Amino acid sequence: MRAIISVSDKAGVVEFARGLDGLGYEIFSTGGTKKAMTDGGVQVKSVSDITGFPEILDGRVKTLHPIVHGGILARRDLPAHMEELAEKNIEKIDLVAVNLYPFVQTVSKEGVTLADALENIDIGGPTMIRASAKNFPGVIVVVDPADYPVILEKLKKGDLPLDERKRLAQKAFQHTAIYDTAIAQYLRQGEEGLPEEMTVAMKKRYGLRYGENPHQTAAFYAELAVGAGQNTGITWAKQLHGKELSFNNILDADAAWGAAVDFAAPTVSVIKHTNPCGLASHEDIAEAYRRAFSGDEVAAYGGIVAANRPVTLAMAEAIRPVFYEIVIAPDYEPKALELLKKKKDLRILVAELPPGYGKEECGYTDYRRVKGGFLVQGSDSLPEKQVNMKTVTKREPTAQEKEDLLFAWRTAKHVKSNAIMLIKDKRVVGMGAGQPSRIISARIAGEKAGEKAKGSVLASDAMFPFSDVVEHAATIGVTAIIQPGGSIRDQESVDAADKHNIAMVLTGVRHFRH
Repeated sequence: MRAIISVSDKAGVVEFARGLDGLGYEIFSTGGTKKAMTDGGVQVKSVSDITGFPEILDGRVKTLHPIVHGGILARRDLPAHMEELAEKNIEKIDLVAVNLYPFVQTVSKEGVTLADALENIDIGGPTMIRASAKNFPGVIVVVDPADYPVILEKLKKGDLPLDERKRLAQKAFQHTAIYDTAIAQYLRQGEEGLPEEMTVAMKKRYGLRYGENPHQTAAFYAELAVGAGQNTGITWAKQLHGKELSFNNILDADAAWGAAVDFAAPTVSVIKHTNPCGLASHEDIAEAYRRAFSGDEVAAYGGIVAANRPVTLAMAEAIRPVFYEIVIAPDYEPKALELLKKKKDLRILVAELPPGYGKEECGYTDYRRVKGGFLVQGSDSLPEKQVNMKTVTKREPTAQEKEDLLFAWRTAKHVKSNAIMLIKDKRVVGMGAGQPSRIISARIAGEKAGEKAKGSVLASDAMFPFSDVVEHAATIGVTAIIQPGGSIRDQESVDAADKHNIAMVLTGVRHFRH
C-alpha cells in the first residue's frame, strides 16, 4: 500500500504517518512535510522516487506526473485499468493526505504583493485532492487533520467503509472549492460591479442548539474572505463569560455591534429584535450607556448592549441592575469585567473593531437569502462627510439641530423600514420601526418618547408620501426633520414644515432596511 502525504498544516501529521507506517504503508512526501516526518522518525521516500523525475521550477512541478495520477485515478474495479497500470509499471496509490498552501492567510497580510499571492496558489495539491476524491472508492483522500485518528482507527480494524470514503471525498471537494473561491475573490479585488458568477466560502464556527425556533436546526458559519482585517466583528468575537450564544443572540449581537461601530464618537447601542431601542453618543462611555438605556427602559430588558469603546467600571455599574442577554465591547477594564461576571447568565463578548475604524468607512458585500437564490448588494456604508444636507424650508436648522440631524440620519439606517427616529442631544428618545405605514411608525415613536419628544429632531429612512408625518411631528414638539426627499408631494411636506416653523433638510439618499 502506498500513501502520499504533503500538507501545509502539519498538525498531527507525524503521528498519522507513524500509524500508517505501522500498518504497512509505504509513504512518499515532498519538502517540509518530508522533513517533518523524517525528523519524527518515520521512514519516508521522496515523490521523485515514484516519478523518477526531479522537482523542477522551484518546486512548482513535483506531483504533476502521469505515474502519480495514474496510480491515483485508476479504477480498481476495472481489469483494463489494472492491466494498463501493470503495462506502464505504475503502482497504485491508496491514500492521499494533502492540505493546501495558506493562501487566505498570505493575502490577508498588509503589503502582500501579487507575486507573493501567485506563489501561494497551490496547483499540484488541488489536482491530487480532486483526483483522489474522484476515485474515492479506491483512494482515501484526507484534507483535515481532525480525520487522522478516525482513519487510523478504522484501518486498524480492516478498511475504511465506502460511506466514510465518500464523506472524506465530499470534504475534499469542499476544501478545493473554498480555496478556489478565495483566489477568485483576491483577483477580483478592485473590480467595479458584481461578477457574472460568484461563490461564497464559509467555515463552520460552531453548531447551535437550534435556530430562530426550537424545531429548526442551525449552525454558525464564518465567511472566509480575503483582505486585511476580515476576522473582526461578531463572527470572530471572543466570549469571556456566560451561556452559549443562540441563533437569535448572534443576530441581535451583530445588529448591536454594527450600530455602535457605525459612529466614530463614543457610542452605546441597546438592541431588541435587531432594532436599536436605545442609542446614544457621549464622550463618557458610561453616560452614553445611561442615555441609550433611557431611550426605552422597558424594551431594553433582555436586550443586547454594545459599546464602541472599552467598558469602564462606571458603565458596568450602570449596566448591572438591568437584565441583558449580551454585552459587547472592544475591551473591558479589569474591575468592570469582574463586576459583570457576577451576572451568571450574562454573555460577555469582546470584538475587534473594523479595520480603519474612525478613519474610513468599511464596506462589505451584503447577501440576502431568498428561496432558490441570493440578492447581493454593497453595504449601506455612506460616510458621514458625504451626507449632503440641503435645507428646503425657510428656517435653517441650528448648529445643535444639525448635529442631532446627522446623528438621527445615521441611526435610521439601523432600524427596520418604515423607520422614524426621534433624537435629542445625540440620543434616541423615540423609535417607530417595521410598520407598513410611515405615519404609524411616527405615532409609535412619539408615543415612546412622550414628553421627551419636545425639542427633538426627526429622521425618516425614506421619503414622505404625504405631509401627515410632518403634521404629527409638529404636535409632539419636533423642531427639525431630516429625510431623503423624492416624493411627488415633497412640497406639501415642506409647506407643512414652514407652517409649524420646523426646519427640514433633504439628503437625496434613503436608508431602507427590509
